[in-house]
Amino acid sequence: MPLVTVEALAGRTTEQKRGLARDITEAVTKNFKCDPDAVIVIIHELSEEHLAKAGKLRIDW
Repeated sequence: MPLVTVEALAGRTTEQKRGLARDITEAVTKNFKCDPDAVIVIIHELSEEHLAKAGKLRIDW
């Protein structure tokens, strides 16, 4: 069972997430030769205060 995890900043619409899940599922089924029902996509949304780069929180960039 392929499991794909996507981490992104919060703010995408439900429609954008539907499209992403659909496109990822299509790519996995094509390349792994598996049934779409076997593919699980997890979307983790991060707030800007939970992401840092170069020692600074995203909210401080």
